[in-house]
Amino acid sequence: MSGMDIRVDATSPTPPYEQVRAQIIAGIENGSTVAGTRLPPVRTLATDLGLAANTVARAYKELEEAGYVETRGRAGTVVRGTDSASARAAEAARAYADTVRRLGIAPDDAVELVRAALADG
Repeated sequence: MSGMDIRVDATSPTPPYEQVRAQIIAGIENGSTVAGTRLPPVRTLATDLGLAANTVARAYKELEEAGYVETRGRAGTVVRGTDSASARAAEAARAYADTVRRLGIAPDDAVELVRAALADG
């Protein structure tokens, strides 16, 4: 991948898909991976990293949902030009959702916590 060296730490408490996702986002945000860059096919990256294809597919799916990449069929998955503020907000929202799920906080309570934080300005 252009300008990006992805590594997965098997001893990390962070799930492998999250490590892949976070490293791709870091490359996009620091400019080492620019809009139009084609990401490796899921199976190729999975093989290179010693991961299951579903693990990499999940990372790509979450990147697409957050607006960082788009899948173009046979053309593969490419980095999108993003509104970085929106992309960062989507990433923060996803991280928050992951955190509250791990903590066992109900979705309605999690939303109320966000509303309270936004009200505090």
